[in-house]
Amino acid sequence: MATTNATAPKSATAPKGAPKAKANKGFTGIKSGFAVILCCFVIAVCIFLFVFGQTSHFQGGAESGKPFMFLVDGDLSPITGDLIGTVYKGGFIVPLIWTMLFTVFALAIERFFAIRTAYGKTSLAKFVTDIKAALAQKDLDKAQKLCDAQRGSIANVVGATLARYKEMEANTELEKDQKVLSIQKALDEATALEMPMLQENLPIVGTIITLGTLTGLLGTVIGMIRSFSAMGGGEGGADSSALATGISEALVNTASGIATGALAVITYNYFTNKIDRLTFALDEVGFSIVQTFNATH
Repeated sequence: MATTNATAPKSATAPKGAPKAKANKGFTGIKSGFAVILCCFVIAVCIFLFVFGQTSHFQGGAESGKPFMFLVDGDLSPITGDLIGTVYKGGFIVPLIWTMLFTVFALAIERFFAIRTAYGKTSLAKFVTDIKAALAQKDLDKAQKLCDAQRGSIANVVGATLARYKEMEANTELEKDQKVLSIQKALDEATALEMPMLQENLPIVGTIITLGTLTGLLGTVIGMIRSFSAMGGGEGGADSSALATGISEALVNTASGIATGALAVITYNYFTNKIDRLTFALDEVGFSIVQTFNATH
């Protein structure tokens, strides 16, 4: 199972009096992962039945006079060398695996745009460098303008922290240690508001890593059971048609399950790495803000 070093909390509620990070403009992701899965299931079943299930891909299918296999009585064999017919013979497990495969594709696209929005308009490394330079010059207004121009999650968090920084500069009642603690708390609270959306739907992809492979294995076992049943059934020996069907089901589901699990692993690790990079950049900027206040007051 893939893992991530991202330390962003899964969910958070803004504490009373917490600074509000600016609303993140742009695409922030799809909130209902179940809706994505349902849509992908419908698409997978339709492709399985109406594209791969056409009788033209099976021996004697044209003579049946019916366009789709699920309308035909009997068990027709795929035309020799016809991969589409062979895949259809993988059975009902195939559209289930396809559902997970399409879900990974859909969520990969969704996360790409959501995380790109969170990164902001310019290079994250350049933004961090510019913010640190502005802090070194004690130019908070410039730092705030950089946040307004950058947008994205990290800019929102930094902007909210800078707002608390200015509040503490004007505060004459609190001790220095209390002000530093207040700025650090503002950073943590703003992070808790912004970071959870980056992890949105990634747990689904993480689950598919294992579930896709296991579903493929289930289809493989079912196919092998059919193959062995065909080998041992009947007085005339093995039923070659049933044997071929069972082997096709086993191999198709094996290949589909491995492909789905591999894509899910790549997707999950890629986006968790992107989240880690953003988190580390945020920690770096936050540390600079706190240390700047501590050194100059």
